[in-house]
Amino acid sequence: MLYADQRWIGNHGIGRFARHVLGQLDYGPVRLTSNPAAPLDSFRLARALTGLNGKDVFFSPGYNTPLFCRSPFVFTIHDLSHIYCPENSSLAIRLYYATILRRACHSAAKILTVSEFTRKQIVEWAGVSEHRVFNVGCGVDAAYHPSVDEYALPFSYLLSVSNRKKHKNEFRIVEAFARAALDPNMHLVFTGDPEPNLMRWIDRQQVSRRVNFIGTVPETQLPSLYHSASALLFPSLYEGFGLPVLEAMACGTPVVTSRVTAMAEIAGDAALMVDPTSVEEICHALERVLEDENLRQQLREKGLSRAAVFPWAHTCTRVRELLTAV
Repeated sequence: MLYADQRWIGNHGIGRFARHVLGQLDYGPVRLTSNPAAPLDSFRLARALTGLNGKDVFFSPGYNTPLFCRSPFVFTIHDLSHIYCPENSSLAIRLYYATILRRACHSAAKILTVSEFTRKQIVEWAGVSEHRVFNVGCGVDAAYHPSVDEYALPFSYLLSVSNRKKHKNEFRIVEAFARAALDPNMHLVFTGDPEPNLMRWIDRQQVSRRVNFIGTVPETQLPSLYHSASALLFPSLYEGFGLPVLEAMACGTPVVTSRVTAMAEIAGDAALMVDPTSVEEICHALERVLEDENLRQQLREKGLSRAAVFPWAHTCTRVRELLTAV
């Protein structure tokens, strides 16, 4: 029998993956309600799986693994940001990755991930065969399309779907926005809540009246938020996949993103690509995407076609096939 960790289901990146993939599987849930990302979860999970045997399979849509398990298990590493973005990490997390997670990479039946970029990073970091790591991708929900309602903001805006983590590159985003020769009525909108250091930087760039933080946006409203934006600005320094890129494209919104890590792989030729460490490149891309209507139309058309390549059905089928093989 297949058992799976349903605790990952939610509205964050891993949560959406878990919701779609587990929704297409016949599985027994784990009898736990604790946080699967907690430092001691490997011990709790091992205890919860003590009744499994060699005929069972355990699957986690996230990066948590049991400390020991009698049955074969499969888990998912969506990115290695805790390794390559140390500012997002902690001593406890680094210890978990260096010991339990790396060990699990060698004992798991299969390791799943969501991009070729991350697959190669896992192989190199964990020292495992490339034949043990499988890219199953991510997808875009059918709710993301160009015919959604407008989002209720009283101004034109550039959108940054972000969370105040340093690798999201928000300080350079703000500086590029401040430097760009844009309509003075154009705003920059961040999802999430303000943070003191970022607010001071916004004040220093003299754009405080044109930068807005709109808090947590319910997933039901995200398609409208994307669709109503003049462009998505997503020049992240590191992404294991970059789901906002595809979600914006599916809503017919032009995208400016980075040419590094997984974003170039996911966006293909359907976005304006920049060096995320160059404020000048980000600034120039903003000006181009807002001034050139022909370019905007090309990006819309290419974006819609690109997003269609990533249906959740493909991811779900791939995961089911790999689990069935185990």
